[in-house]
Amino acid sequence: MNVVTPPEKLTPKDFATDQEVRWCPGCGDYAILKGVQKTLADIGARPENTVFVSGIGCAARFPYYVKTYGFHTIHGRAPAFATGLKLANPGLDIWVVSGDGDALSIGGNHLFHLLRRNVDLQFLLFNNEIYGLTKGQYSPTSRQGTRSPSTPWGSLDNPASATVFALGSGARFVARGIDSNQKHLPDVLARAHAHKGTSFVEIFQNCKVYNDGVFENFTARDVASDRQIYVEHGKPLTFGKDGEKGLRLNTQTLSLEAVVIGENGVNESDILVHDETNRMIATLLAHMEPPALPVALGVLYSAPGQSYDDEVGDLVRSHTPAEKPDFNKLLRAGRTWTVD
Repeated sequence: MNVVTPPEKLTPKDFATDQEVRWCPGCGDYAILKGVQKTLADIGARPENTVFVSGIGCAARFPYYVKTYGFHTIHGRAPAFATGLKLANPGLDIWVVSGDGDALSIGGNHLFHLLRRNVDLQFLLFNNEIYGLTKGQYSPTSRQGTRSPSTPWGSLDNPASATVFALGSGARFVARGIDSNQKHLPDVLARAHAHKGTSFVEIFQNCKVYNDGVFENFTARDVASDRQIYVEHGKPLTFGKDGEKGLRLNTQTLSLEAVVIGENGVNESDILVHDETNRMIATLLAHMEPPALPVALGVLYSAPGQSYDDEVGDLVRSHTPAEKPDFNKLLRAGRTWTVD
């Protein structure tokens, strides 16, 4: 009788390579790498079936440090490579790693098409609001007035919101996390992996050298409880040290407003309950910024639909002749010529 041996349970260390991790000391990428390796172990990923694809930038070194297959491709084109990879081998588990410059500037067009097509893979955008690898130029997500080598007098551009961009591009799974929150980030990544289709995750990542502390206005310990809200499907949108604050939908302006439960006639029934299938609510959550409103973290939107790779497979099968292809017959089909 044959005995089936279950696959060996892997640990986070099993997904670490022997390569020296070469990011700047204190970089948030270290924490994200740790969170991803833990997630791979938690979800039972198999190295021989997993691929990490990156473009160019600090984040793009990721494939070297994860013991799976990997591609370090060209600037902004990781979504195109990953799409081709998925269509060629739909059984692969694909993770794309990119930064705010790589994904939203050089690769903005490619990311848009990936999201609208809904290719079944995970897209992780490390947002540090700066070009770190090339010594600190301002990026598409840099805040107005950012002084950098390319904007010595301060940037004039309005910053792009990665999450709002993803929702506007038709993404069907959109989430957020923070590099240093290791209790929360692996859960978000696991949810992203479980989703069928493109799962977009924006990770706020501190750049210790060129943009240190850029997210401290909502990640610092003394303000975090009042300026962060962790959203969960089916649960009231509350925040604050003791959950005494909440979000209420203003039906006159169709906007969210922060309220204190028990003040000015506000009670718990006034607080909005998170519905992760509601794109409009997700978009309102994605737009929130401190100090007026907290930054929304967790799964903002999830509405599964058929993935692009499944649709392509169905299309190919529906147009494949039932009879066995005859190459000799194909060569003699249509017009033929005899060359003397």
